[in-house]
Amino acid sequence: MKCNKWTLALAAGGVVSLGSVVQAEEAQNQVLTALSQTTLSGYVDTSAIWKLGTGNAALPGRAYDGVGKLDGFNLNVVKLGLEKALDEAQWSAGYKVDLLFGPDAVTYQGTFGSGGSIGSFGDDFAIQNAYAELRAPVGNGIDLKVGAFESPLGYEAFDAGKNPNYSRSFGYILGPKQHTGVLASYQVVDALSIYGGVANTHTGLINGRPFRGGGGPVAESEKTYLGGLTLTAPESLGFLSGSTLYAGVVDGLSGAPHDTTSMYAGATIPTPLEGLTIGASWDYRFDGVNGVTPAVGDNGNWATAIAGYVSYQASEKLKINDRFDYVTGSDGTLGINLGGAGSDKQPELISNTFTLDYSLWANVISRAEFRWDHNLTGDLLYGRGGGDRKNALTLAANIIYRF
Repeated sequence: MKCNKWTLALAAGGVVSLGSVVQAEEAQNQVLTALSQTTLSGYVDTSAIWKLGTGNAALPGRAYDGVGKLDGFNLNVVKLGLEKALDEAQWSAGYKVDLLFGPDAVTYQGTFGSGGSIGSFGDDFAIQNAYAELRAPVGNGIDLKVGAFESPLGYEAFDAGKNPNYSRSFGYILGPKQHTGVLASYQVVDALSIYGGVANTHTGLINGRPFRGGGGPVAESEKTYLGGLTLTAPESLGFLSGSTLYAGVVDGLSGAPHDTTSMYAGATIPTPLEGLTIGASWDYRFDGVNGVTPAVGDNGNWATAIAGYVSYQASEKLKINDRFDYVTGSDGTLGINLGGAGSDKQPELISNTFTLDYSLWANVISRAEFRWDHNLTGDLLYGRGGGDRKNALTLAANIIYRF
């Protein structure tokens, strides 16, 4: 034990005991050891978006690049993350905390289920992830997330830098975003991993509790259940080695009169052409008869979306990505109301998104994107004030600094 002269003097005078000094130093060393294993990461996400042509009042099917961000420059979101990842120990433990600041944080809510905003930030501050991570030495090891975590469903993520395109697909909008509960994952063999979990609600506020639209009773046992798997192709399959297939389902209450069921399947497949990868996704959401959810609209009860992805690494710095997607569903899907209550009309949208990603600076994602949206039903959905409102054309630039 090393003590400075001032500490020894206090001990000699009976002000402090050497035992308490030792305990304090041990506690301090434990804290320093824990902090030394924690990593800080995050990003600053910005954009500039222009809608070509007239009329900006409506742009359905957009998650973070729609009305309110058009024809100007935007701060999208700032993320700060702290993490201590699991190590190889049998009883390993860690944690993850991701904080969001900025307009896009509204996706993860600005208030807790117990009520009240966090500080004075309102919807411009949110918690994306906040969970303890634990490993139980059962078989190959069961990894547990306990707390608030992102939903495991979906081909695309909230973090724009993880996606091949800046704008999100129609399918992204249909899926749940966050759960509060426990999620367990298990690596069965090298080619197969599975997960399952229980959460409070299908999606919603942190610490929120399930409720049934229309005021019906909710039993204590009515929770949200999650399950899914990932298949990875082995090296013996040649150029298909590393191909992945994902499938998952989430079922539980989210404010509709009946359970909301979300299903997802996706795949990423390399090709014989070096640098070329293709992908596909399918998303489905069903709210029961006369369901009411924010994602599907006041009159809707189901929606489905499919998307295809092509990605080509043309050079060390240049990557070319293209996505084609389609969505349809009950009247009200994506907030599109064509016939009012009881209508049997089904909105149908298609979109093609072309993105050039060129690395100019270290730690920076810099990309330009052109997106075309088209309404297959012939209704004039896009904007007001003249022009061809069956189509919407947007041009965007996305700059993300990651640390």
